[in-house]
Order: sequence, then C-alpha cells, then structure tokens
Amino acid sequence: MQLTTFTDNAFRLLIYLAAEPERSATIGEIAEYFAISHHHLVKVAHRLRQGGFIVTQRGKGGGIRLARPAAEINLGEVIRWMEPNLALVECQQAGETRCRAAPTCRLSQVFDEALAAFLATLDRYTLADALARDGRAE
Repeated sequence: MQLTTFTDNAFRLLIYLAAEPERSATIGEIAEYFAISHHHLVKVAHRLRQGGFIVTQRGKGGGIRLARPAAEINLGEVIRWMEPNLALVECQQAGETRCRAAPTCRLSQVFDEALAAFLATLDRYTLADALARDGRAE
C-alpha cells in the first residue's frame, strides 16, 4: 500500500504548522520549504480546511494554522479524510468486480483485515506524536 502524494503533502503541511503552532504560515513558505508545487499545496490546504484540520485567514497577517492542537489531530482521521480510496485491490471497491476469481477467492477479506489493522495503528497516534522530540521541523 502506498499513500498518495496528496496525503503525503497533507502530512508535511500539518507537521510544519504543528512545529510552530503559535504562528500562521503561508502556502508559499511551506511549498518552498518542502520544494513542492504551490498550486498542489493550495489544493491540499483546501481539503484540510474542509476537514477541519486547519484554518485559513486572508489578507495582511493572514495565513494558515492548525484548527486544533496537534495532540487532537488523529493520524488515522487525516488519512481517511485525504485518501479518496483505501481499497488495496479492485475487489475491495464498492460495486461490481471484474475479477474472475471473485466467486472462489476470499483474499479481499484478508486485505480488509490488514487495512483495518493499518488504520487501527494510525488511530493510536496524533500529529503531536509525529513531531520530533524538540517539536521543531527538521
């Protein structure tokens, strides 16, 4: 399983904000810091704002910041919000499957269990847990 770049960049943005929660940051500074597309990061920030993970403020002195403390942002929650499809294989997706083995195969049940274990592990951690011990972005 591999998370999308979209979700990876969401975590980068959140970590950056969590490292200095008392100040607002701009998309431009975060994009430059991580050497990622400004345009792409705007889309990431928009999605994070919709999920209630960040707040945005326009104008002079504006920027983005965490909507709640890092210790209250669950990593599993972020992944579920950012990832459009967590199915590991086609047969786990909703709707009809095109797999000819589906009538005799129970592998999707194994994958369901594995995905549940993956998410359960992430559910045990918060954004605060993901910060370096000194709380600074490296």
